[in-house]
Amino acid sequence: MSIRIQTADFDLGTEYQLLRDKAYQIGAIVTFCGLVRDFDEGDGQFLELEYYPGMTEQSLKQIIDQAKERWQIINAHIIHRVGKLTLGEQIVFVGVNSPHRDAAFLASQFIMDHLKTQAPFWKRAISKNQTYWVEAKAKDQEAKKLWE
Repeated sequence: MSIRIQTADFDLGTEYQLLRDKAYQIGAIVTFCGLVRDFDEGDGQFLELEYYPGMTEQSLKQIIDQAKERWQIINAHIIHRVGKLTLGEQIVFVGVNSPHRDAAFLASQFIMDHLKTQAPFWKRAISKNQTYWVEAKAKDQEAKKLWE
């Protein structure tokens, strides 16, 4: 398990290789990379992300632990960036490896759905005309409910 919260960007190839190395029972690797998108229909400038050190990492660990309880996964990695990010930058990476593809797909979706609704990150969108805190979307809450 690897959990990293960082300001620096990450390399998808490197992260994929970390999930592939030294695990000969792996039959599937699923990765997800989220990007900063324009929240303001063309007026967006950037996103500022804050987190609570210690508490956030523990929350992410609990999410991975829950996924491991539900599916046969070998490893899971989460990278979440914080600080000031511009449109189009990578913001989050989730990678899961497993002996079977269905477990890898389901676990990665579970992790993302819970990360979006449970992890203590605070996002502030800054556009040409306004600055505001980004709230969790109803569709994210609904997606999380499907796992209950």
